[in-house]
Amino acid sequence: AYRYFSSGRRKFIIADAPGHEQYTRNMVTAASTADLAIILIDARRGVLTQTRRHAQLAALLGIPQLVVAVNKMDLVDFAQPAFERIRDDFLAFAAGAGIGQAQFVPMSALRGDMVVDRGEHLHWYDGPTLMEMLESAPAAVAPHAHPFRFPVQWVCRPQDAANPALHDYRGFMGRVEAGRIAVGDTVSVLPSGLSTTVRAIEIGGEALAHAGAEQSVALLLDDDIDVSRGDMIVAPEYPPQVLRQITADLCWLSDLPMDRTRTYLIRHTTREVRAKLVAIEHRLDVNTLERMPAERLVMNDIARVRFKLAHPVFADPYVLNRSTGAFVVIDDSTYNTVAAGMIVVDVEAVA
Repeated sequence: AYRYFSSGRRKFIIADAPGHEQYTRNMVTAASTADLAIILIDARRGVLTQTRRHAQLAALLGIPQLVVAVNKMDLVDFAQPAFERIRDDFLAFAAGAGIGQAQFVPMSALRGDMVVDRGEHLHWYDGPTLMEMLESAPAAVAPHAHPFRFPVQWVCRPQDAANPALHDYRGFMGRVEAGRIAVGDTVSVLPSGLSTTVRAIEIGGEALAHAGAEQSVALLLDDDIDVSRGDMIVAPEYPPQVLRQITADLCWLSDLPMDRTRTYLIRHTTREVRAKLVAIEHRLDVNTLERMPAERLVMNDIARVRFKLAHPVFADPYVLNRSTGAFVVIDDSTYNTVAAGMIVVDVEAVA
């Protein structure tokens, strides 16, 4: 139901609208890093509930570009009114859902019309082919411009009695989720808030002068600060918020409904904390876009919720930083992922 591919720095996801609902979790996973989504619609069926759900998820996940591909035009005799009806139905839904600009293309994957070449049957359509849309899509916005964020995944303390250089070695390993870092830069460590200077940056045992977003490196600090897995090394001038309560848009992925009496685990970057559901503010009806009251969530429900956390997380709003604004909810009895969330409101910041 979903296909994910990339071209250079651009990442695309195709959502096949008639797909089975259980594959929503796959879309959430893939779309969280996508830069363009293709919503594939069967020309015979038009805009379905799954079409609306996929488009809404693409909007929630912050995918900046949307292409609506109306496929199987050969099965409706390549009729222009059939394409225009689907386009108008989708635009009416998108306007109410707050979905930004979308591109539309009629096509026949079987005949090849408007996929790569224009073909011979859609002469009334003068827009670009699907491939032309993908090739002309802007490249992904580089995350280097964001403030520096480095969730610590592992504290490296190599043991080699014969190597004196390793006796005091303490490297903090992880992935640069945003921004840049260079040797000599001042950083802060959360949750302690202590500041220090980067003494060295290494990758595979080789020294680097600097590192940027999406690089996995080890940072060595000047001062002997207590740093553990789940802590975050950040730019002191632009720190994330330290939150014990979060409000988020949540997509429930589990076959089992959410149990409001239970405690769940929230995994945010490399940090895991216990969380309790405080409230379900509303559930979104993807057909009418109405915000409905809800006492529980079942598979594929999209809702605005509030969680109270046992320990703080270090987060940015999802619209500003996908990596530090996203989290997953885990059932601690099975360790299955049951939901994916995007932080939208910072309710309570703890210094």
